[in-house]
Amino acid sequence: MSEHMVPVTEGGGAPVAAGARAVSPAPFRRLVAVEARKLVDTRSGLILAALLVGLTVASVVARGVVVGPRALTVLGTAGIGLGTLLPVLGILTVTAEWTHHTALTTFALEPRRMRVLAAKCLPPLIAAVAASLLALLAAVLVTAVVAEVRHVPATWDISPLVLLGWTGANVLVVAEGLALGMLLMNAPAAIVGCLAGPLMWGIVARLGTAGEVLAGWLDLNATAAPLASADMTGGDLARLAVSVAFWIAAPTAAGLTRAVRREVT
Repeated sequence: MSEHMVPVTEGGGAPVAAGARAVSPAPFRRLVAVEARKLVDTRSGLILAALLVGLTVASVVARGVVVGPRALTVLGTAGIGLGTLLPVLGILTVTAEWTHHTALTTFALEPRRMRVLAAKCLPPLIAAVAASLLALLAAVLVTAVVAEVRHVPATWDISPLVLLGWTGANVLVVAEGLALGMLLMNAPAAIVGCLAGPLMWGIVARLGTAGEVLAGWLDLNATAAPLASADMTGGDLARLAVSVAFWIAAPTAAGLTRAVRREVT
């Protein structure tokens, strides 16, 4: 007995054959696992991951040799590499589909684009936490070794609150990269915009009182500094919220809307 097509649809999709077994959607955890694997299964991903680890460890070691066994100072040096490479990681994660023209395959396998985009955002954010923990481990080891070699007491001034705030600042840096990547859908443009931001706000802050106030509220690097040092006040929290809304929330909303509506070729 032949099967007849009947107007049975799933989620507004195309008709399916009568009697055909419905295919269950891919679990969200599987989407996250696939997107996490994409971080390192390309040459550019492997190079970026290697640079991230290598630069973090090298900067921590070099700082420890120069300043001595001061754990907080040594750890803070890792922020130079993390602040530069982590946003690039986020940008490449959300722009690779459009750059390599694989979005058609991805969205054909999982037509619900919002789930795919959400799955893309989680691995870079988790990577930011992992990189922060790696920097902490390197800072602890370097501080202990330098103290032992120089026969001087080590300064262990990293409190849990400072570590939490510093990790949160690294996560915000990645979120900014994700937001700009989704908004522009072009890796070079997003990377230039993200890396040129601190320079631009440094210039704006020198344009008088108005420029200084504007930079004080919209420069995410400046507003996240009190979070990283765990000495935020109510005013600092307000400024951080405004800069997060400007650089992360608004671009993410616009980028999601654009990605959902964009024609895939």
